[in-house]
Amino acid sequence: MIKQNDTSMRKIISLMRRAIEDYNMIKTGDRIAVGVSGGKDSLALLCALAKLSEFYPERFEVVGLTLEMGYGADFSEVQKLCADLGIEYHIKQTNIKEVVFDIRKETNPCSLCANMRRGALNTLAKEHGCNKIALGHHNDDVLETFFLSMFYEGRVSCFEPVTYLDRIDITLIRPMIYVRERDIKGAARNNALPVVYNPCPADGNTKRQDMKELIARLEKEQYPGLRKRLFHAVQYSGISGWEPQRRK
Repeated sequence: MIKQNDTSMRKIISLMRRAIEDYNMIKTGDRIAVGVSGGKDSLALLCALAKLSEFYPERFEVVGLTLEMGYGADFSEVQKLCADLGIEYHIKQTNIKEVVFDIRKETNPCSLCANMRRGALNTLAKEHGCNKIALGHHNDDVLETFFLSMFYEGRVSCFEPVTYLDRIDITLIRPMIYVRERDIKGAARNNALPVVYNPCPADGNTKRQDMKELIARLEKEQYPGLRKRLFHAVQYSGISGWEPQRRK
């Protein structure tokens, strides 16, 4: 059960509410699916969004959705968490691991895996009557994606806080874009969130990990406050969808 006096979770909820209002993410009547991978980010998002739904002026529902990738992971504790939070929870078995690693034998598997997971999650959300999907991308993810785009694609770009997918009539929202990963780690630890071990062989060995380490090193050794300035650049440098609507 989520601790009522946990400052880390309260901070996440506060920052999440600010992002939701800045980018007009939630409206009354929304049925929002949270893609629960079992990692700390998606679990923190699930808990914070469920708690926010109890008092937020715009009334909405939360549904937990998990894609079992084919590793045989145990999500029984996540199911218990959802029961404690009083929200629906659904698991769908997939063969994504088999396709990516056993059949295709991808040397750079992350892109194909992400595309397959995205499509399967969108379909599952529609099956359960959801009109929005909340994703667990946090502030560190924003900066790492910003750097990845510049370093490897030669363009200034990043995923958007809100994305409408007209082909399937569903909206993606990222309510944790103001939340630092360290706060998520604190909330996961303080509330003993049931993190599910990720057996993916590519985990932690990616270009994204390189960007994470680079940003941390630059801020620590040369440019104090770099993260804050980078995030300001993402919001106000003309990247599509990033200027806060509430502040215009």
